[in-house]
Amino acid sequence: MTPQQLLRTASPARRREPGAPAQTAGAIVIGSDYRALAVVRSLGRRGIPVWVLAGGDDVLAARSRYARTVAFAGDTDRERCESLFRLADAHHLDGWALFPSADETAAFVSRAHDDLQARFVLTTPPWQVLRWAYDKRLTERLGRALDIPQPRTWSAASADAAASLDVDFPVVVKPAIKEELNRLTAAKAWRADDRDELRRRYAEAADLVDPSVLMIQELIPGNGETQFSYAALCDRGRPLATVVARRTRQYPADFGRASTYVETVEQPDVIEPSERLLGEIGFTGLVEVEFKRDPRDGALKLLDINPRVWGWHSLCQRAGVDFPYLAWRLARSEPVPATRSQIGVRWLRLSTDLPTSVREMVGGRLPVQTYLRSLGGPRESAIFARDDPRPGLTEFPMLIGTLFRRLRHGDAV
Repeated sequence: MTPQQLLRTASPARRREPGAPAQTAGAIVIGSDYRALAVVRSLGRRGIPVWVLAGGDDVLAARSRYARTVAFAGDTDRERCESLFRLADAHHLDGWALFPSADETAAFVSRAHDDLQARFVLTTPPWQVLRWAYDKRLTERLGRALDIPQPRTWSAASADAAASLDVDFPVVVKPAIKEELNRLTAAKAWRADDRDELRRRYAEAADLVDPSVLMIQELIPGNGETQFSYAALCDRGRPLATVVARRTRQYPADFGRASTYVETVEQPDVIEPSERLLGEIGFTGLVEVEFKRDPRDGALKLLDINPRVWGWHSLCQRAGVDFPYLAWRLARSEPVPATRSQIGVRWLRLSTDLPTSVREMVGGRLPVQTYLRSLGGPRESAIFARDDPRPGLTEFPMLIGTLFRRLRHGDAV
């Protein structure tokens, strides 16, 4: 369903009658994917009104009973600001909180921070802070400055130069920033197992993005069992609420584009480097810091900093840390209550975890008993919810439609 179709099928907006009391200040979620859906549900269940600005293939948040939906318009930051201002004028949304759900929209809000904060309250830090997480080249520089272990990383001016680098394979080719959707940014990274493949992959990537933003990085061995995340709500670098989780299963298994099964864990050595990174840049808002343990030396190595809501953040609500609601309170300068994460809570996106797990079981890398045991215990579904069933009913046909569109255009699936 296109954003225009969503606009036609959305609940009709109700204008406030003269003299009627103003509605409760709510939130505007920029994006309509499954990350946005978890924000919508977190706030909607607490009676906080939510508008969703829909765009792209993933429209799950737009189908939630807790959301009112319009299409997100504009190709430039200025046009997007004007679109938000028109929405605020039409529906009396001044003072509402903005929640971007993707790297690109977080960067937009951050770059337009001064203009947007005149009308809205923001959950995103200004550009001078966010850029250290948005641009992976700056993230790598920050990690080096703080002496935090990372995968070895190189740059190259051409495909031939890339193929002549002194690297140990396998490596990945990935963009430092994601300004538009294409085969490379959708896939997150492309693997290369030898010099010929590296030359070919680099040349293909350079046709899609500016070669200056391409990074070549060693691929740390292992799957999601060795990949950990530190999730936090911070105020000027000080963590107010935190969760540590393991991305136990992901797709692809070796450098996950998306998590499929995540669980909260005790992993103390993830905390110190994460808090050092966030304190150094003075981060405010929601953030996820990703690490992978290298089996060759046992070191936790920094992969990414995601400066917005992440795919599995609804797990944290089930574990006792309701990040979107806490971020809403922080943005409005309200007290943030002390929260503690429960260990051993699981998150599952069945539509992607089942095919991923079947592939791993067929390959002998995941015992059937281990998979079945993982389905027990306290668990949060990524999409399905009894109180909000429409996104769950929408997901499968939406995924099939997206798959066919991407295959038709030769994009990553």
